Amino acid sequence: MSSTAAAPDQPPRPVRFGILGCASIARKLARAMLLAPGAAVAAVGSRSEEKARLFAADTGLDAARLHGTYEALLDDPDVDVVYIPLPTSLHVRWATAAAARGKHILLEKPTALCAADLDAILAACDAAGVQFMDSTMWMHHPRTTKMREIVDAKDAIGDIKVINSVFSFRADEDFLQNDIRVKPDLDALGALGDVGWYCIRAILWAVDYELPKTVIALREPVKNRAGVLLACGATLYWADGKTATFSCSFLTNLTMDITLVGTNGTLHVTDFVIPYEEKSAEFSVASKSNFAKLHIGWDPLPSKHVVTTELPQEALMVEELARLVKNIRDAGGKPEGKWPAITRKTQVVLDAVKTSIDKGSDPVEIAS
Repeated sequence: MSSTAAAPDQPPRPVRFGILGCASIARKLARAMLLAPGAAVAAVGSRSEEKARLFAADTGLDAARLHGTYEALLDDPDVDVVYIPLPTSLHVRWATAAAARGKHILLEKPTALCAADLDAILAACDAAGVQFMDSTMWMHHPRTTKMREIVDAKDAIGDIKVINSVFSFRADEDFLQNDIRVKPDLDALGALGDVGWYCIRAILWAVDYELPKTVIALREPVKNRAGVLLACGATLYWADGKTATFSCSFLTNLTMDITLVGTNGTLHVTDFVIPYEEKSAEFSVASKSNFAKLHIGWDPLPSKHVVTTELPQEALMVEELARLVKNIRDAGGKPEGKWPAITRKTQVVLDAVKTSIDKGSDPVEIAS
């Protein structure tokens, strides 16, 4: 038994999270850390101790230590995992610093401004033997697992040929003027990084992470005066003829769709990023569909699938990361390579979309 493991008569030690920065998304994660079995919040770090204190008071983190600098949180010996919700332009600096201090990393998306930056982060994690995971929460919902089973079984859906995804929300004027996601020095990828990330991940998830061969951005993306993307999209092409198209935007109504069209059936989800309800999520499958007599309806009708969960998806994400970290910390296990590999493929496709946008919708080839 390693010296850090709990004694047999002691309850297992929780995996202790440190929150690096008090962004609004960190409030959701703080709640998730309080809900997740096997996790605890040990510390909050901000650029001032006062900001850390206000955040901790607002989120019920009464027992968390407060740090007035990011460095102090990284130096805290009681922190196992650092959650980083900072602007994307700061990810390389602070994620590599956290890894160098032996901290496991939960990194907000988009994970980096480009794949080369992400590679620097992943190399630091590799060198330190720490677990990396990005904060794409819907990956951890049991609905996602159920949809995967139906897609993999092939009977209901068959071979996927066409994928469509949309993620948009109507941002208000304050957001469009002041949010970090519209600032070129903080989150230069704009809507592509913030909401397009989810569409690209959904598409890759649907094809079991087979990278497309070619990416062509949709023409006439919308940018703000600083050149940051407010709305854009792309079509992805695979060597075997599959295609996928996505649109993402800060300018249209809240929409979170995935449609998978296969040879045998079609799967629809209309709330894939954040389910309409926290404890119940659904999707529909139309399989071996045909016209009813006289073409006045469908036969058979699509089936509705409802998946319940006691914990919200962000708490399930924290629970899974805590499980992986505990295995490394207490049992001498190795980091799980699946998560950084999925992150990197998402980033590579995102890079290709951005390159195509920058080149006026020229095709961009992705090396396999």
